[in-house]
Amino acid sequence: MRPAALPIALLALTALTACASVDEAVHGPKMGPMAYPAPLVAQSQPNLASAREPAPQLPTANSLWRTGARTFFNDQRAGRVGDILTVLVLISDSAKTSNTTNTALTTSNAMGVPNFFGLESSIGKVIPGVDPTKLITTNTADQSQGAGGVNRSEAISLTIAAVVTEVLPNGNMVIQGTQEVKTNDEVRQLTVAGIVRPEDISSSNTILSSQIAEARINYGGRGDISAVQKTPVGTSLMQRFWPF
Repeated sequence: MRPAALPIALLALTALTACASVDEAVHGPKMGPMAYPAPLVAQSQPNLASAREPAPQLPTANSLWRTGARTFFNDQRAGRVGDILTVLVLISDSAKTSNTTNTALTTSNAMGVPNFFGLESSIGKVIPGVDPTKLITTNTADQSQGAGGVNRSEAISLTIAAVVTEVLPNGNMVIQGTQEVKTNDEVRQLTVAGIVRPEDISSSNTILSSQIAEARINYGGRGDISAVQKTPVGTSLMQRFWPF
């Protein structure tokens, strides 16, 4: 029963994948659900307060402010789990390399026995058609040429709001943010995650992507345009594993 169950499971999985592909082809790609970015949150997340902002105090008599109210005198930058800050994704990279390789090898070897105590003529009698002066002759010719080059230029300028998902013991914060924009039948998705220092957050509660440690920035999409630009799976596998 078990050997027969494997093909059935594979067929069921293929059918589900085909249904999803057909549904996306008919109705277009669907946007993901909005949810709190929980994957980076620890299993037991302590309720840590920011070192820059004291915990809210109980109201006193004749106080003008409610408990936990924002004031002009407190730091308004993100510092607690659940706070939001703005990430400025500014990437401008360029690289250019050029490599050329030419190799050539030519060898020629000849070995024979022109004279061997007068017995060289007997070799032709023992092995007909053999010339004692040219018993072994080898020729080798090898030539290789290679050329490679990289000319890459990337420029990305995006803005995304991220959520503080964890405050580390040293005060650094783990952040994560996802943004999806759907235009016609194409969904563009931007995901940012990493670790930031409180000192790097500006007074306007923004931070540059170059100041994020362990940064994971993913900008892509799915839909009609992405499907046409993507290399087919069969072609990709053949290019990856074809040995010649």
